Amino acid sequence: MLKEFRDFALKGNVVDMAVGIVIGAAFGAIVASLVGDIIMPLVGLISGGVDFSQRFVILKEGLPPAPYASVAAAKAAGAVTLNIGTFVNLIVNFVIVAFALFLVVRAMNAARRQKAVEPPPPGPTREEVLLTEIRDLLQRRA
Repeated sequence: MLKEFRDFALKGNVVDMAVGIVIGAAFGAIVASLVGDIIMPLVGLISGGVDFSQRFVILKEGLPPAPYASVAAAKAAGAVTLNIGTFVNLIVNFVIVAFALFLVVRAMNAARRQKAVEPPPPGPTREEVLLTEIRDLLQRRA
């Protein structure tokens, strides 16, 4: 059973999948930073200097009652919140990741189409050329 597991784990597809997962996790962290640290602060600046990640609606107040300075403060007080800013951040994350994956799949499909084009058939071999010449000589003699 151990040998069977080793054979499975060392197959090319499993190793490729593992590499893809690790790269995907790293890419996800980069996109999260891009959205949280660059895009959303710009959106907040455009929308009046508001920290967009801290946009929330209180559904039920906690103790002490509202107002709360941040989502973390509301959660610490036991308030139930609707975290609009966090949701918008995640939507932007998803759109960026989905677009990047679309570009990767598109490039792979284009590469497959180019690879699928059949090369022209090879020309006649030296032997075939010689045999054709011999045949033609014999036909002229006859």
